[in-house]
Amino acid sequence: MKISGNVSNIARQTAGETEGTEAASAPAPVVSFTPIVLSAPSRGVDLSLRVSAPATGHSLPIIVFSHGNGQSMYGYGPLAHFWAAHGFVVIQPTHLDSRTLRLGQDDPRRSLLWRSRVEDVKCVLDQLDGIEAAAPVITGRLDRSRIAVAGHSWGGQTASMLLGAQHPHPEDGSMVNMVDDRVKAGVLFAVPGQGGTDLSPFAAEHFPFMHPNFSHMTTPTLVVAGDRDYGRMTTRGPDWWADAYVMSPGPKCLFTVWGGEHALGGIPGYEAAETTDENPDRVAAVQRLSWAYLRSTLYPANQAWPQAVAALSERDNPQGRVACK
Repeated sequence: MKISGNVSNIARQTAGETEGTEAASAPAPVVSFTPIVLSAPSRGVDLSLRVSAPATGHSLPIIVFSHGNGQSMYGYGPLAHFWAAHGFVVIQPTHLDSRTLRLGQDDPRRSLLWRSRVEDVKCVLDQLDGIEAAAPVITGRLDRSRIAVAGHSWGGQTASMLLGAQHPHPEDGSMVNMVDDRVKAGVLFAVPGQGGTDLSPFAAEHFPFMHPNFSHMTTPTLVVAGDRDYGRMTTRGPDWWADAYVMSPGPKCLFTVWGGEHALGGIPGYEAAETTDENPDRVAAVQRLSWAYLRSTLYPANQAWPQAVAALSERDNPQGRVACK
């Protein structure tokens, strides 16, 4: 196994860390290692990833985050830094669709990106020993019994498969099951809904595999959807992005973000061009709720989630509403 890496301090303060974090303790200093490179012969190029972790603490739970289409391990700082500053080790692999890899449009791997993305996350989980060796500051500090996955947009679709969602193989229609029992919880940000006639002509042409079956997604999951997320993926309205909640069995929760478009206020990055609805308060709410959900789900006695939900409803400008089943 080939592993390499270097360390840098993250000094930037994330919106919402010092205000409105009723369910969270004070943020800790965060360290980041990038790139860590895992050998992955089957994908044609090694798997690069970023690890962010609190500088102190032991028995740290893990979040593996799958980025949206074209992004990379360098994106989603508002989420990764907040989660790490509040006690998680965050691992961000760079999938083959990343603009940083410049995969050709005629590359045969493009037709299998839907599957290779999930395999990237599984590769991360398979090689946690190597990741620890490459990032000594986290060596011996991981709690491997508490692993969560999260993802935005196409990354949400990737994470949903590890949580139990199934997809028909685009060639023969057979249902593909890639659930991973090591994953105990998840958060899906702006995850695509069901396929068929609900897909727009654009989505049907560019994402023909996108026909998820959420009926087997039994792992506890928070779905985060913006009520202004229209976009060009569906013939339906913003309710399409809540299908993973509506069409899956419990336990599930849905955070509907008021005024939220596809970037949910700016989670892809501090200066990301994908953000059309920039709103620091909206991002802060998404940070708090996603962190609190994972904390209470992975630690059932922890009250972070009910406290965060109560605090959301008590605000003059609550940013959204939560439903659970």
